[in-house]
Amino acid sequence: MKPTNHYPNRRQGGHFQKRQQPQAAVQSTVELGQRFPLTIKRLGINGEGIGYYKHVITFVKGALPGEVVVAEVTAVHPRYLEAKIRKLRKISPDRVDPQDAYAGEVGGFELEHLDYPAQLKFKQDVVRQALEKYRPTGYQHYDIRPTIGMSMPYEYRNKAQFQVRVLDGHVAAGLYRENSHDLVDLPTCSVQMPVTMTVMRQLVQWLEELQVPIYDEAHNSGIVKTIVVRAAATTEEVQVVLITNTPKLPKKHQLLMKIAEKLPMVVSVMQNVNVGKTSLIWGEQTTLLAGKTTITDALDGLSFDLSARAFFQLNPHQTKKLYRLTREALDLAPNETLVDAYSGVGTIGLSLADVAKEVRGMDTIPAAVADANANAKRNGITNARYEVGPAEELLPQWLATGFAPDAMVVDPPRTGLDNVLIDAILQSAPEKLVYISCNPSTLAQDLRELTRGYQVDYIQSIDMFPQTARCEAVVRFTKRH
Repeated sequence: MKPTNHYPNRRQGGHFQKRQQPQAAVQSTVELGQRFPLTIKRLGINGEGIGYYKHVITFVKGALPGEVVVAEVTAVHPRYLEAKIRKLRKISPDRVDPQDAYAGEVGGFELEHLDYPAQLKFKQDVVRQALEKYRPTGYQHYDIRPTIGMSMPYEYRNKAQFQVRVLDGHVAAGLYRENSHDLVDLPTCSVQMPVTMTVMRQLVQWLEELQVPIYDEAHNSGIVKTIVVRAAATTEEVQVVLITNTPKLPKKHQLLMKIAEKLPMVVSVMQNVNVGKTSLIWGEQTTLLAGKTTITDALDGLSFDLSARAFFQLNPHQTKKLYRLTREALDLAPNETLVDAYSGVGTIGLSLADVAKEVRGMDTIPAAVADANANAKRNGITNARYEVGPAEELLPQWLATGFAPDAMVVDPPRTGLDNVLIDAILQSAPEKLVYISCNPSTLAQDLRELTRGYQVDYIQSIDMFPQTARCEAVVRFTKRH
């Protein structure tokens, strides 16, 4: 479930196709830096305020519905404008002070200035926006249920993945400023589990004390690029991954000695090598530096070993609710077979193995599949197996051998389902189908095809990422006969 880039496709922001202006009209009437009063009508899918200036849709970062702002144009596009708040003339009653001072600078805090109950309503509305744009069959009558939230919507993320650079002569670790590669140092982070930040900041201090070479992107020099810290909520074990520009890691032994002495919760230290300038965080080579190769976490009474690159839900509190919703939606019988597509380390499929005849799953990351099979063995589960490969390739292969699943759960990345997989789902036509979505836009697109063979019973949104604009949902289907 990869985070989306900000503003990848402004067409997803709301219903503005009917309001589009000719390119020449927008560019000839609006200039950069121009200011004008604007009433904010709603939030777009990335959490920006939406208003209309002379019928042109305008996205205003940080603005909330009902507010009146003086907007200053920051970008002019053929069919929309981007602007920032120059002045707030009318303030929404839902506006609150964010806990993080840098909430407006980096991603991951887009809604921290919005009261939490209003965040939950927004995420339900995001689902509606996507459906109204892509119009899958019968969308006007879908049961879109209120978003399930958290009682304490902070300190929930079990994984921190921070870039490391030198700022003003000191080692810094944090996130990039939006739409840039300018690092913002994050000494605190309210949405992270406290232990991840404790470990992160201590590592940064030691890297500076030991004068370990830090990566310089401009010159493609230095060594330490990224620090990844993952914590297991139930066992309190922590794993550290140092992502480096070279296999060499100066002062490695001194650093490992400090970790062993001062951070006893860190039971796994890994190094991942990712050479040169690249948009990818991870490289292919991962080696063990100290401790063990995995950490152990538990979910729904099952124990899971997590390798460095294995996917595991980032919000353990809401994951329990998510899987309970999935179990209820599938309502498996003891004689039914289940396909667990995009299985990760097997958390969904293994949590359902006790009520299924057989579980088959697949994932493209070999380490995750190895973890899934090991987790099945670890928990004494003999009716589940996992294979390496894309779901859109493996499912047709299974069908060709005569395998006919009774039920299927799909939990795809933000890009949604592959068209080949959709065809395979419609071909195999399992009686029960549940779609776990982390992107309402791609969900709505996929529903246009899936509703050729299924009807949507309900869409239950759940807030896996409070303070952000991201929304997850569980969709239950009934097969058309």
